[in-house]
Amino acid sequence: MVDAIVSTGANIVDQDFFEALGYKHYVGEERLRSGMFDAELRELQIDRIYDTLIDEDELRVCDDIMRQITDDLEPKPYSSREFIREMGAYLDKNGCKTPDSIVFEAFRKDVPIFCPAFSDCSAGFGLVAHQHARGDGPKVSIDSAKDFYELTLLKIHNPTTGLFMVGGGVPKNFAQDIVVAADVLGHDASMHKYAIQVTVADVRDGALSGSTLKEASSWGKVDLAYEQMVFAEATTAVPLILGYALQKGGHKGRPERRWNSVLTPAEVAR
Repeated sequence: MVDAIVSTGANIVDQDFFEALGYKHYVGEERLRSGMFDAELRELQIDRIYDTLIDEDELRVCDDIMRQITDDLEPKPYSSREFIREMGAYLDKNGCKTPDSIVFEAFRKDVPIFCPAFSDCSAGFGLVAHQHARGDGPKVSIDSAKDFYELTLLKIHNPTTGLFMVGGGVPKNFAQDIVVAADVLGHDASMHKYAIQVTVADVRDGALSGSTLKEASSWGKVDLAYEQMVFAEATTAVPLILGYALQKGGHKGRPERRWNSVLTPAEVAR
């Protein structure tokens, strides 16, 4: 049902990969949301994300594993997609500790995952440690332009595309912009034919997360024939939408695309 994923580093690394290593997120008591206990949590090495708690020491282990993965790579620029595939390979080799890891399942199914702001998470700390240790020598880096180019190639080779967006921000704009990028490269790529965005962000402050899909159409990114803004809280709306799509069974018989295999240097050169 999913050909490619564009996400944040927080979702892919600090949440998904972190739990794939065997660590957990914990729901804290409601009183913690006020921030009154944050100094105490800091003393206990507990990090808070609204009402969710994680162990800072375990997060440091995740940071160091990201460094290990980086150190084992040939020192050169990588797209975030290439690097995240190596994270899946690490789980395949060392064991995935959860049955529902997106990184691991995407690795198994050759589904590419792009994180356009990849360093904004534990991956960033691992990459910083790697580059610091290498000094002036050759080192691994994340090439954001290569990210954009690879995702644009998928659009060029797939005239009919659709987006299902949860929230907004950088991943939303990144996924929409590939239509314009394809045009810049001289390809008459059609706008995204289908687009759904589930968000609670408001349009009134002009922020990206709340910008409507009609606005994106003015840029030539999204077709207005099949677009829908869903102003709803994601954990309520998304299971309903995906549950409906799953039960309708439109995906049955649909071939797997396995775009990770397609985005190899030899294939890209074609």
